[in-house]
Amino acid sequence: MIRHYAMISGILATAGMGAPAFALGPTESLRPAPRAPQAVLAAVAPVAQEPAAEASGDDTGLRAWVKDFRPRALQQGIDPDVFGRALDTVSYDPEVIRRDRNQSEFTKTIWDYLDTATSDLRVQNGQKALAQWQRTLEEIEVKYGVEKEIVTAIWGLESAYGSFRGGDRVLDSLATLAYDARRAEFFEGELLDALRILQAGDTDADQLRGSWAGAMGHTQFMPSSFHAHAVDWDGDGRRDIWGDDPSDALASTAAYLKHFGWTEGQPWGVEVALPEGFDYLLADRAVTKTPAEWADLGVTALDGGAVADHGPASILLPAGAEGAAFMIFPNFAVIERYNTADAYVIGVGHLADRIGGAGEIQQDWPREDRALSFNERIELQTLLTEAGFDTQKIDAKIGPLTVNAVRSYQKAEGIAPDGYASPRLLARLRAE
Repeated sequence: MIRHYAMISGILATAGMGAPAFALGPTESLRPAPRAPQAVLAAVAPVAQEPAAEASGDDTGLRAWVKDFRPRALQQGIDPDVFGRALDTVSYDPEVIRRDRNQSEFTKTIWDYLDTATSDLRVQNGQKALAQWQRTLEEIEVKYGVEKEIVTAIWGLESAYGSFRGGDRVLDSLATLAYDARRAEFFEGELLDALRILQAGDTDADQLRGSWAGAMGHTQFMPSSFHAHAVDWDGDGRRDIWGDDPSDALASTAAYLKHFGWTEGQPWGVEVALPEGFDYLLADRAVTKTPAEWADLGVTALDGGAVADHGPASILLPAGAEGAAFMIFPNFAVIERYNTADAYVIGVGHLADRIGGAGEIQQDWPREDRALSFNERIELQTLLTEAGFDTQKIDAKIGPLTVNAVRSYQKAEGIAPDGYASPRLLARLRAE
C-alpha cells in the first residue's frame, strides 16, 4: 500500500473518478495521485542499471529487456524457474504507458472528490461490510490498535469493499513500466518484489492481478508494501490479499498503519471553527499546538468548546479560507503513508467517521471554484515566479513550495494568506 509518485496537494490529479489513479500502495479506487514518499523509494532494492534512453514500445523490445533483467533478478535471489514461469510470456501493455503519461491531466476539487468518496451509498456499503466482517475487524483492532472503521474506510476507497480489485496482469504492468525509461529503477524494484511474492507461494502468476500500475488486492498494496507488511491473518500459510476473503488484506492494512505509528483512540482530525481575524499563516502543517492552545486563539470545535486533547495538532484548510477547516493530529500523517493527497486522507478519515455514525462535514466549500488544470498550474507557478514570489519549480505540483509562494503573494496583496491556489488567484495574477 503505498502511494502514487506524482505529487498533487490541494488540487487532485486523478484518472477520472472510479478509474485507477497510480498508487504505490494500496488502487482501482478513489485514490487521487499524490507524491511517492522518499521512504518508499529508498525501500526499493537497488539495481545496478542505467535505464534505457528510450523504450521501443513493443513485445520485441520488452522481450530483450527481460533477457537483460534476468541476471539482475537472479542476483537479487530470484529462482531461475520462478523468473522463467513469470516472465517468459510477459506482454508489453501500451495502455499502461498511456495512463502513466496522462494521469496528471485530470483534476477534481476536494469537494467533488469527497462527494463521491464519502457518499451516502459508500457509507451504507461500509456499514454493511463492517457488519459482515465485524468479528474479524474487531480482532484485528485488538491486535494492531487500528480502529475497525479506519480499516474499513481504506477498504472502501481502495476497492469499494472488494468489488473492484483490479483485473490487469501485474507482471505485464510492472514489466512494461520497468522497461519504460521514465521510472525504470523504481518499477524494476516493484517487479522484483512481485517475483518474491510468487517465490514465497503467496499466490500464482495468474492470480497476481491488480491496477494498471501494479497495486493489488482488496486494499491495493504495491508489491514492495506487500513484501514488507502483508500478514497471514487466517493462518493458511499464504498472505492472500487477492481472494474473496478479505481478512489477510484487512489485517495487512492495520499492520501497515501500526508500523508507521498509528495511535489508537486518536482522531485523524476534527472539523473546527476559526475565529474572526484568524491569522491564516498559522494554518500550516509546521505549526503545532495543543487543542487548548488553539482554543486560546479562538479555534474551537463546532459546538464552541475546545477540541479534546489528543496531542499536538495543526490547522488544515484544504480549500482555503472559504472552505472547511480541520484540526489534524499525528494519525493524519500515518494515513498519508498510504496516500499523500490531503483529499484522500480526509476521505478515509471522514468515511470512517460516517461509518461509525458521525454526520457530514458541516461547513461549506467554495463550490463556485473549479480545480486548476495542469496547464493552469504551470501558468500559476510561472506568474508567481515572474512577480517575485519564486515557486522554485515549474512542475504543476501544488506542494509546500508553491503554497508558500502563494501565501507570500497573498500577504503582499493584502488578502487572506491561506495558500489556496484557486482560479480566482490565477485570474488576479493574469490581470497584473
